[in-house]
Amino acid sequence: MIRSYAVITPARDEAGNLPRVAESLAAQTVLPVSWIIVDNGSTDETSDIAEQLAGMHAWVRVLTLEGASAPDRGAPVVRALNSGLSMLTEHPPQVVVNVDADISFEPDYFELLLSKFDEDPSLGIASGCAYELQQGRWCGRHVTGTTVWGASRAYRWECLQAVLPLEERVAWDGIDEFKANARGWRTQTFEGIPFKHHRREGERDGTMWRARRQQGNAAYYVGYRPWYLVLRALWHTRRESSALAMIWGYAGAAVRREPRMSDVEARLYLRRQQSPLRLGSRLAEAAGRRSRPA
Repeated sequence: MIRSYAVITPARDEAGNLPRVAESLAAQTVLPVSWIIVDNGSTDETSDIAEQLAGMHAWVRVLTLEGASAPDRGAPVVRALNSGLSMLTEHPPQVVVNVDADISFEPDYFELLLSKFDEDPSLGIASGCAYELQQGRWCGRHVTGTTVWGASRAYRWECLQAVLPLEERVAWDGIDEFKANARGWRTQTFEGIPFKHHRREGERDGTMWRARRQQGNAAYYVGYRPWYLVLRALWHTRRESSALAMIWGYAGAAVRREPRMSDVEARLYLRRQQSPLRLGSRLAEAAGRRSRPA
């Protein structure tokens, strides 16, 4: 029975969010064996608050790293995760969870999520469903296929070992899914296990145009089929014109002949998922409910 889990939270300038996620963790019906807060370059009171939390709870540990010059979703986050993982290797837990500082969840969140790993030995990476505030209401965000939310990303320890090292770049939390799926692990978001995301996805990336361009660049890196990337961008332009920047990011990376993901097995898996024969089912997934009121 899976009851042992550790949480790692990369934190940069999260003084306003850490107390809230700490309250959520402390209220869990199944407490983590360890919560490692990795301060990677904060300029606010994040480090002081983390130390205060460590003084309050024996299962909280703090690690401080030198951060990048500006917040980034890619390499600095992965380096923080890797540093946190290095503190768990002597007595590894059954499940490791990346928990962003800007989320909160109900007291039974991890009890329910761990039960999903119990029920399915092939489940390698999982998360609950993200809810974001939209026009004053908490609405669930729809994801397709085997996508798992990065903000609350739980890895079975054996699966994590199969997908390491995590890529130090934007889209690291998609590349690990391709690797896991290619090696026979299942990945899934469970809609009946909600968490609240208090900072909308991509909010720290500057303009949405920049965020979408980075997604296009990442799509080239992992091996997206060009026509599939174009269709994906056009699909998202129904609600957001900046989605066209994905095409720009992809094309720019192609013109510069930037390197591609070295994991051939994962790239071939992604290509199979983007086969024209699967296009109908992928469109059906994308056409699912985009948001659900809480």
